[in-house]
Amino acid sequence: MAVGLLGGVFDPPHNGHVALARAAIEQLRLEAVHVLVVADPGHKRTTTPAEARLELARLAFEDMPNVDVEIDRHARTVDFLEERKLEDAVFIVGADELADFSKWKRPERVLELVRLAVASRPGVDTQRITDARDRLAAPDRVLSFDMPAIPVSSSQIRERVARNESIEGLVPERAADAIARLGLYRNAE
Repeated sequence: MAVGLLGGVFDPPHNGHVALARAAIEQLRLEAVHVLVVADPGHKRTTTPAEARLELARLAFEDMPNVDVEIDRHARTVDFLEERKLEDAVFIVGADELADFSKWKRPERVLELVRLAVASRPGVDTQRITDARDRLAAPDRVLSFDMPAIPVSSSQIRERVARNESIEGLVPERAADAIARLGLYRNAE
């Protein structure tokens, strides 16, 4: 059985992230999922320190069996994969990330080290996914699975907290409690 890797900034983690991991475990029959909280991503800024995002992610995924959460000190996925050298792993991404996969650092090497598990959801242009897959050096290294549409984003949550609006139903309850307890995102963009 394969192991799944779900990397991201998780600033903050939300119900879409949890649904993505759950769908991958169920449909791909993964043995476990390692959630990788990228400490200092090379492609986007963060608003919250890595240790706080790690705590939020641990709380968000705590009720899922066979899921562990850890800090990833690598700015790029390929560097993490080169160091870990996992046997049978799939890197879990959303369909929108597959469209941008060619912009990743050394995407060909990523596909040598892991297979990509791409989640498609209602409303995503399937032709765009097919085109992105066909442009890859190893399209046979891409698996597909479905996930429900969860209309939420981390930026939306940060904006709602900054406006003092509820995030109930968008973020796992314990993570939402920690956001309030730690005073996170009150002055978000």
